[in-house]
Amino acid sequence: MQVKFLDLKAVNEPYFPEMLEATRRFLESGWYVLGKEVESFEEEYAAYCGANYCVGVSNGLDALRLILEAYKALGMVREGDEVIVPANTYIASILAITQSGLKPVLVEPHPESYNINPDEVEKQVTSRTRAVMAVHLYGQLADMDRLSAIAERHGLLLIEDAAQAHGAKLHNGGRAGSLGHAAGHSFYPGKNLGALGEGGAVTCMDKELAEAVKALRNYGSHKKYYNLYKGFNMRIDENQAAWLRIRLRGLDRENEHRRMLAGIYDSMLDPALVKRPKVMEYGEHVYHIYAIMHPDRDGLQKYLADKGVSTLIHYPLPPHKQEAYKEWNYMSFPITEEIHNRELSLPISPVHTKEEIKYVASMINSYK
Repeated sequence: MQVKFLDLKAVNEPYFPEMLEATRRFLESGWYVLGKEVESFEEEYAAYCGANYCVGVSNGLDALRLILEAYKALGMVREGDEVIVPANTYIASILAITQSGLKPVLVEPHPESYNINPDEVEKQVTSRTRAVMAVHLYGQLADMDRLSAIAERHGLLLIEDAAQAHGAKLHNGGRAGSLGHAAGHSFYPGKNLGALGEGGAVTCMDKELAEAVKALRNYGSHKKYYNLYKGFNMRIDENQAAWLRIRLRGLDRENEHRRMLAGIYDSMLDPALVKRPKVMEYGEHVYHIYAIMHPDRDGLQKYLADKGVSTLIHYPLPPHKQEAYKEWNYMSFPITEEIHNRELSLPISPVHTKEEIKYVASMINSYK
């Protein structure tokens, strides 16, 4: 059996008729930048997340950067201030911080969930700390109740990196994108809510922040040729917004399918052979990534490839060991480094079948 890691054509194919109609509507509108499709998507996604505001932007990295730049523009953060961020995140989380002239402070993840560890966050708060960036890794929410308490106690901003967590929610009903002061979202094609190209969004509760982000994404301007800030060109495309409106309507159904497939992995994979991040009791996972840990990760990946199973690694090298941040290469984060050395991402998507997932699990169990 051949099992692809992800088949984007198959994922999007059920939506093709609606997408073609949306494309026709977009072409005939004659309005191709920041029009009605963007405005409608912003309203619909804000409502879905439970946020007061949504601002469509160019991608997930830019969403995080625009949040930080907006807080700087509003005088709430200053150049050189510290932002606490998990050491085991994708590098985009950290790029947003350094590109904004701020200082990332890396902390180890929780040893069971692999999300940012509130205990480690508390230890790293200093007089220069202004924000905590909580990354919802693999599709599971960070411990937002504890992080919110820490942020409130120390007067910090709590920012969600929700790039992997579209639709993830707490059992009390709060959803990713509405659990902190602001959240950055990515709509890269492979995400649970994926565009047909690049796209992102900022969600938040505060009108002043939303207005600052809106201006900053558009050259620092609300009114054409009048610029409040030294802004950027970080707008979402009108056609991407139109397609995202269509995909959004199927998101909960697709996430439920992912959870069903994850349940098969959970029931079949031999715990003596592989370790999985613990699913925490406070929230509902959306399984953007089904991650396992294996001491012979590279050998297992090759074995699965020989058996027709495609897998990926999220991620082979942690940010503090990257050449881009060579000034950090001396640092040691043992939990982070073990995750990056052992993690393997298994196929899971809205179009994978039970039979495919059972085959993958059986192949893993047969690896000696």
